[in-house]
Amino acid sequence: MTDSPGSAPEMDLLRFTTAGSVDDGKSTLIGRLLFDSKLIFEDQLEALQASADLTGEGQINLANLTDGLRSEREQGITIDVAYRYFATPRRKFIIADAPGHVQYTRNMVTGASTANLALILVDARQGVTSQTRRHAYIASLLRIPHLVLCINKMDLVGWSEERFREIRSDFEAFSARMQIQDITYIPASALQGDNVVEPSTHMPWYEGKCLLRHLEDVHIVNDRNFHEKRLPVQVVIRPHSDAHHDFRGYAGQVAGGIFRAGDPVMVVPSMKKSKVKAVHGPEGETDEVFTPMSATLELEDDIDIGRGDMIVGQDYLPRVDYELHAMACWMDDRAPLRKGTKYLLKLNARTTRAMVTQIAFKVDIETLEKDRAAQSLDLNDIGRIALRTLEPVAYDMYRRNRSTGAFILVDEVTHQTAAVGMICEPLPESETEPPEYMI
Repeated sequence: MTDSPGSAPEMDLLRFTTAGSVDDGKSTLIGRLLFDSKLIFEDQLEALQASADLTGEGQINLANLTDGLRSEREQGITIDVAYRYFATPRRKFIIADAPGHVQYTRNMVTGASTANLALILVDARQGVTSQTRRHAYIASLLRIPHLVLCINKMDLVGWSEERFREIRSDFEAFSARMQIQDITYIPASALQGDNVVEPSTHMPWYEGKCLLRHLEDVHIVNDRNFHEKRLPVQVVIRPHSDAHHDFRGYAGQVAGGIFRAGDPVMVVPSMKKSKVKAVHGPEGETDEVFTPMSATLELEDDIDIGRGDMIVGQDYLPRVDYELHAMACWMDDRAPLRKGTKYLLKLNARTTRAMVTQIAFKVDIETLEKDRAAQSLDLNDIGRIALRTLEPVAYDMYRRNRSTGAFILVDEVTHQTAAVGMICEPLPESETEPPEYMI
């Protein structure tokens, strides 16, 4: 039985990503979270004990729970995005442990693209660094609704409340320039376990929740767009048996809104209208389906619909256009993005050819300054671009819908992902600096 979106599901899923500078303790924190919660299997514990010699100290290294690559374990850094799943009696979790180095910006963008929450670690001795600002900017760019700034290694600064407040003040001054809805500050010691799973006895001045309790309690249901109906069609289902010869369903993952039988809908980009005849969820026909469920819709009218079309409500329509403006992170290490280059654009299950028509600026994600003279985007660069597509595409602004407002660019020759993009409003010609919501 699927819970309605009006109330929190009995066991909903929180996706969160971790980031931080080198040696801030990201992997150790996640290892502590799993270890102290008794959420690791016996064979994992045995593997940790067997690899204790990698630490050089003959003791269990909790970071090895997430640092899965041998090169990461030996260097003591995180290179790839390590995904881990765990659950408590209150909630399910998927962790994306993302790398902190600037050269792995693309990895962090990948790991954070579907996150509900970003967990950024700060070394209490170092405070807010350029990498802290970079990670916060990426979280803001990706419209991650919730952010936790975990001030780690508090044991190395004498559990100082003054130091905690100083770091929080520094980050508040920087984050005020970005669009982050909800920021929580937690002082912790991952190595000793303070404020990770259990409250710390060393910091009685901190009255907030420990990390695990915050992750269990943070409210994410209202982060989804339940007002604007969106179902990108991935598969058209036409059973060939005699018993179901009249059935035609349009399947995909609901990207927005709630669909019920009788709802008036429209198919874009064709703009054909119909009504929902029936809705089917993972367990069969049901009263309603909503984001982010996988669903199949039957319509009352026989309309030509294929993969890449989108079924939407008639009241809140997406945009349909050949022109796209977006913030993009460049991921291709073979060639930079340049004006005039052509790619395959994949957006809402639709694939079409597209050409880069403009590079408006490149962002220095440590200072947030914009290089308007930039002629290209190199590996891990983030900048504002414009595209023209061969066919009309339906989309929303990324700030309204993270699913229908995001796309990837694919190299036509190698078929490797070259960039990810977040669609935004065109820059006003009269303004030299775009409003923050357009970035």
